[in-house]
Amino acid sequence: MMTSTSEGKHSIQLTAQNQLDDLDFANDQALLSHTHEQIRIKTASVAAVSASVSLNIHKGKTKVLKHNTENSNPITLDGETLEYVEPFTYLGSIIDE
Repeated sequence: MMTSTSEGKHSIQLTAQNQLDDLDFANDQALLSHTHEQIRIKTASVAAVSASVSLNIHKGKTKVLKHNTENSNPITLDGETLEYVEPFTYLGSIIDE
């Protein structure tokens, strides 16, 4: 999955010297992006790479957290709209807007 999310490198700049890329741990991933289009592309890329190695993404467990955006277009995976949530728990940590 590293390959599918590292193309284009759309990380979140925290400070002048520190940036946050996508978070990956075992079979859990958190995709981070500045724009709706970037997250749509990353989601499609992860889905394509997963399918190429016979892995399926559980759409019921896949969530979207938006922050500071006015874009109301849904993020989809294989034609299904992913659920928007707030807050979101990732590896025991609560992520909130």
